[in-house]
Amino acid sequence: MTLWAGRMRDAPAEPMMAYTASLGFDRRLARHDVRGSLAHVRGLGRAGVLSEEEVEALSAGLDAIDGELARGEFAFQEQDEDVHSALERRLGELCGPTGAKVHTGRSRNDQVATATRLYVRGALAEVAEGVVALERALLARAEEAGTTYLPGYTHLQRAQPVLLAHQLLAHGWALSRDLDRLVDSHRRLGTSPLGAGALAGSTFPLDPAGVAAELGFTGPFENSLDAVSDRDFAAEALFDLALLGVHLSRMGEEVVIFASEEFGFYRLADAWSTGSSMLPQKKNPDIAELARGKAGRLIGHLAGFLATMKGLPLAYNRDLQEDKEPLFDAVDQVTLALPAMAGLISSIEFVTEAMLAAADSPALVAIDLAEWLVQRGLPFREAHGVVAELVWRSLDEGVPLPELVAADERLGPEAAALFRTGSALTRRVSPGGGGVEAVATQLGQFRGRIEQDAARATSLTR
Repeated sequence: MTLWAGRMRDAPAEPMMAYTASLGFDRRLARHDVRGSLAHVRGLGRAGVLSEEEVEALSAGLDAIDGELARGEFAFQEQDEDVHSALERRLGELCGPTGAKVHTGRSRNDQVATATRLYVRGALAEVAEGVVALERALLARAEEAGTTYLPGYTHLQRAQPVLLAHQLLAHGWALSRDLDRLVDSHRRLGTSPLGAGALAGSTFPLDPAGVAAELGFTGPFENSLDAVSDRDFAAEALFDLALLGVHLSRMGEEVVIFASEEFGFYRLADAWSTGSSMLPQKKNPDIAELARGKAGRLIGHLAGFLATMKGLPLAYNRDLQEDKEPLFDAVDQVTLALPAMAGLISSIEFVTEAMLAAADSPALVAIDLAEWLVQRGLPFREAHGVVAELVWRSLDEGVPLPELVAADERLGPEAAALFRTGSALTRRVSPGGGGVEAVATQLGQFRGRIEQDAARATSLTR
């Protein structure tokens, strides 16, 4: 029987129930719902709405249900409309008529909002820990890379040589921003909606503040209409996960490119790649490709849910049921992706000779030549033109660029010395850049940032 059957003279139509039922996915909220119900029951006891004996009986029943759920023994039934009705049914079986009192002063509207917030809070904490683990993997590889360098790219065209550590840490800083967002969203999850009822509170002297404190929230809602209709936290979580997915996608794209034979900078470990069912020679970067592909899925979840939310009147509408499946899937995909990407990054073999051969291309010294001229008084735009002309001549005439530079009266042998292996990196001294000293400083900064991130991730309430 549904929780609302008393209003209807006719039994619900089967197609209606099949379309509106949510038990197939919201059972994931079961233990969070039990936790919210326990706090609600104790709050009713403090308010004098339930007797001490009733509180004890309901608490014991809810504890028993939680144990069944933890052991995988809870029996959901076909007629259960959603997880909330399933748990209330079971509580009635355990507690008799007293079980029907658990819903006093409460609506499924504030009940589901509470359970969903508790779920998202725990999920973001778990994701945050996965982000830190991937940050650590990137740091370890950056430290291992030492002074190995490779071309840095713009427009996927070779631009300037950078240390491999600098390239890896670029992804690390993006992940650290992801963690900032997760922590910030988690903070805004601190409002408890329990006690808002269907939309306007209750005639019972409820204790929203006490219930909020018991559940680890920072405080109760200020407006009951907002409390039951607010799904900002779901949209924020979906955005955080989507942008994190985009960062994983960009990291994956880099692995795909660098592991190709055309680049040859990375070799994939057997345990973290796949083969071809037809082509015996293949080793495929499936983890990286799936990280790239699933980013679109995560973006779709966010866009779809925002479209659902955009025209809803206050307060609760059944449309809000559509928050759960995208949230659950986004959490699942990201929590699977993070350790997979960490394993992939940790296991890659860096082919340093291929990186160095590409990064030592004479064309990548072009900006250093222009800046050398600027240091001798030439305006940058004019210096840019001088070097661009030499690059053009080298390509057109087939003469190596170092020879043209050595023979040019504006440059000469001193400027030609810039083509020495590694010279561009040792000369690059600006803070935060890809030069040797700057990256050594950055490594220290990132080590400190990871420790801060780890402490913040561990402190998140679940």
